[in-house]
Amino acid sequence: MDNSSDVLYLFMDGHVELQKYRYFYFITTFAVYLFIIFCNSVIIFVIYTNKCLHEPMYIFIAALLFNSLFGATAFYPKVMSDFLSERPVTSYSACLFQAFSIYIYAASEFTLLSAMAYDRYVSICKPLQYATLVKMSTVKKLLFFCWFVPSCNIGISVIITHQLKLCRFKLNKIYCNNSAIAKLSCEDISSSNSYGLFGLILAVFPPVIFVIYSYVRILEACLKNSKEFRRKALQTCFPHLIIFISFTSTSCFEVIHSRFEGNVPHIFTVIVSLENLIIPPLINPIMYGLKLQEIFSRVKKMMGKRKTHMSL
Repeated sequence: MDNSSDVLYLFMDGHVELQKYRYFYFITTFAVYLFIIFCNSVIIFVIYTNKCLHEPMYIFIAALLFNSLFGATAFYPKVMSDFLSERPVTSYSACLFQAFSIYIYAASEFTLLSAMAYDRYVSICKPLQYATLVKMSTVKKLLFFCWFVPSCNIGISVIITHQLKLCRFKLNKIYCNNSAIAKLSCEDISSSNSYGLFGLILAVFPPVIFVIYSYVRILEACLKNSKEFRRKALQTCFPHLIIFISFTSTSCFEVIHSRFEGNVPHIFTVIVSLENLIIPPLINPIMYGLKLQEIFSRVKKMMGKRKTHMSL
């Protein structure tokens, strides 16, 4: 700890053989981060510049990809600077801010996926009422809800943690985690743990239950309709369903692993804790860019124009 100017510093001691592999870690992470920025930005740009894609489904896709960029930016720049440091260190306030940002990304991913499930449910099960139920004003309200509610929920949790007095300053992580920070306190953290559990339930269970309900209703509608109807429904729902299953699975692994921390190898702990910061930002634009023909055709057209322009 460094107490200069009354600023607390935390040491990030979760890296695996940092001295030996620091440049390999940095180059790999930098390449992944650039790929995430490129893929997500291309899809967002295509949706933004094509007015025919200014529909609720595509706006929700753009919001999900923007959230991926937000989560990646909360993690990658800091960890890359740590790879080049003799000993990774961060101020207490910066650590709390990173934890706050990463938790908002994760919680918003669930709310955005549930909003997208609502859009698909109304489109498939109530097509005649779609224009009335999913207006642009409704989309704006849903997007505000998707980020505002997680921000309030996570903000309260971080404020509770901030009020704790720390007596240890080594974080066995490679990025800041609110529950891990709370464990550094020499005070009673039962209130922090209790609200953390409540916040976890609030952030995860309502969206997951709603998505499951939506897909049960969508499946019922598909079974009652033609093969062509099922094909079109599957084409629009498949990317969302894969992303939902992937994100929910990795989130479950992270929660389970946090409960058994100390009983598993550290390398496994690091891998599990990084899954939601690496996998979703990578697969989200790939799934939507390749599986939705409307987006894929416009991406191909845009890339074709760029190649033609460069050849000239």
